[in-house]
Amino acid sequence: MLKASRTLSATAAVLALAATATACGGGNTTGGGDDSSPKTLTYWASNQGANIGVDQKVLGPELAKFTKQTGIKVKLEVIPWSDLLNRILAATSSGQGPDVLNIGNTWSASLQATGALLPFNASNFAAVGGKDKFTASALAATGAAGKDPAAVPLYSLSYALYYNKKLFQQAGISAPPTTWDQLVADGKKLTGDGHYGLAEEGSSLAENAHHAFVLGEQHGADFFDSSGKPQFTTPQAVAAVKQYIDFMAADHIVAPGDAEYSANQSVTDFATGKAAMLLWQAAGSSLKAHGMDASAYGVAPVPFQTANPTGTAKTDSMVAGINMAVFANTHNRSGALKFVNFMTSVPEQQILNSAYGSVPPVTAAQSDAAFSAPEQQTLRQVLANSAAPMPQVPNESQFETLVGTAMKDLFADAAAGKPVTDATVKAELAKAQQQMPQS
Repeated sequence: MLKASRTLSATAAVLALAATATACGGGNTTGGGDDSSPKTLTYWASNQGANIGVDQKVLGPELAKFTKQTGIKVKLEVIPWSDLLNRILAATSSGQGPDVLNIGNTWSASLQATGALLPFNASNFAAVGGKDKFTASALAATGAAGKDPAAVPLYSLSYALYYNKKLFQQAGISAPPTTWDQLVADGKKLTGDGHYGLAEEGSSLAENAHHAFVLGEQHGADFFDSSGKPQFTTPQAVAAVKQYIDFMAADHIVAPGDAEYSANQSVTDFATGKAAMLLWQAAGSSLKAHGMDASAYGVAPVPFQTANPTGTAKTDSMVAGINMAVFANTHNRSGALKFVNFMTSVPEQQILNSAYGSVPPVTAAQSDAAFSAPEQQTLRQVLANSAAPMPQVPNESQFETLVGTAMKDLFADAAAGKPVTDATVKAELAKAQQQMPQS
């Protein structure tokens, strides 16, 4: 997925998703609800740029282009990640939703389970240009295995390590770290005089959960068993979460104030030189918006536990990205599918992914020169070789909310100088597991 943060309380989010969702409604139409002549679509877009204004500037001309081609107007609302999941959950239960929306790809299976989204069966895939136009890695994060996808890929992302070249040079560091031990050692050299080695976002629930998943893969943890039952307290899961919290709690390469960070505040710290390293999804466009030139930083894959990983330890990112979905009972189904087809066409994929610094999940769009820059080359390498999809289980979004909250609380302890131990990590994860829906 993309960058997300806390929404409602964990309990509220869980209850909302568990609610019956088949009554969700579509957007407006001036054609009397007749699907044969849709005139207006409502589109909820995720906040991909440095701020909502950037997204409106990026998307506005493209939506106008779609209207000129089809005669269908698009009513755009750009929704912050801090609100998006709860807005979607509220729409699935209230019947007041858009026609087309962006979802974090990690939510695909959870939202699929509500029945609120239009399944992309063979007929619907044909209407948007066919299943084969999308990359296999992106399609892997569109819903549960064995079911028709709940959405199609729109923007592909992966995590990478961003590092400040000047600060590295000043510290005598010649290359980016490839293992976590190296990252900690480098981070200590880069910490001091109000500067820190690494920036984190301790209040961003999804960021926390994403890093827990990736480190969990490297430690050999599975947060769900083969039947989809949560198992958050295994030694491997505890080790993964503790390692991420320890960058602040034990290694002291992360500022205590980062425990309260969300909404891209760590990106600002990296762009302004307050932090020398950043673990982020396609940060380039946001760094540019903050005035940081691409020549000032390098981009490398996220470190592994060892220099020569094997097995699941090859994972250094989740398959991140944004999917595009249609509400199942929209009155504008044909128009909605036309819009999805337009947004996933090769020209639009090149325009939009270039603007956001992401990678097109449409294979034919990747040949554009805009995606040969060092950052995009790294992201494409990771997506092709070492990224794994988040668990495609119905309760995945609750996992993000609850484990993310547990880590947020652990970050608060670390910032306050309280000890973060295996026992305290396990206790927080046990609390999270107890709040998971009972299947």
